[in-house]
Amino acid sequence: MTQQLTLHTRATPAGPIMELAGELDRHTASDVRAALLELELRAGQQLVLDLGRLTFCDSTGITVLIAARNHALAADAAIALAAVPDRVSRIFRIVGLEQVFPTHTTAQAAEAAWRPTPS
Repeated sequence: MTQQLTLHTRATPAGPIMELAGELDRHTASDVRAALLELELRAGQQLVLDLGRLTFCDSTGITVLIAARNHALAADAAIALAAVPDRVSRIFRIVGLEQVFPTHTTAQAAEAAWRPTPS
């Protein structure tokens, strides 16, 4: 039986933070994609994906993370990952994603590091 994924989004002055908990895989990826499309993301903001409670991420999940990056870039916004668990971080290193996404230890650290881009 596949564990479900829960996601919670909250707004901050820096931009939205999406917290993912559970398994990000082919069974749950469409839910995350749908939530991304509903985000209010403006130019100069930063989208933070808090992965601290993510227990699993397969190739479909990685595709969703790249789609999130593309969504942020299309909005002229930045993206950052926060609290990436070791088991997921290892996968990211293997496929080279650590060079694609800025990462922070916590969502709060990502928010603190954010600097709006000049208009």
